[in-house]
Amino acid sequence: MSGTAFGTVVLHVTPEAAVGGPLSLVQTGDRIRLSVSKRVLALLVSDEELARRAASISVSEPSAPRGYRQLFLKTVTQADQGVDFDFLSEPQRSGVVPRL
Repeated sequence: MSGTAFGTVVLHVTPEAAVGGPLSLVQTGDRIRLSVSKRVLALLVSDEELARRAASISVSEPSAPRGYRQLFLKTVTQADQGVDFDFLSEPQRSGVVPRL
């Protein structure tokens, strides 16, 4: 986000709210703590209040019968994994160093 802000800016948060994750429970006025050094984003709302909010919402998982939306829903990774098609990711290697 070059040239548009000073300091730490959260540009993208994993879109798990659409399937009922914690972000779906955030309301205007809630306090959120961000620790960049600890890589933690915390919603400062009591567990009891979050349970009350969760009980009051209905979640329908996004779907698509075909087309780009279906491809996106099935294969695009979450933000912490790069927000890219999973089939474009480099295969994970464990303990093997390729010889060049």
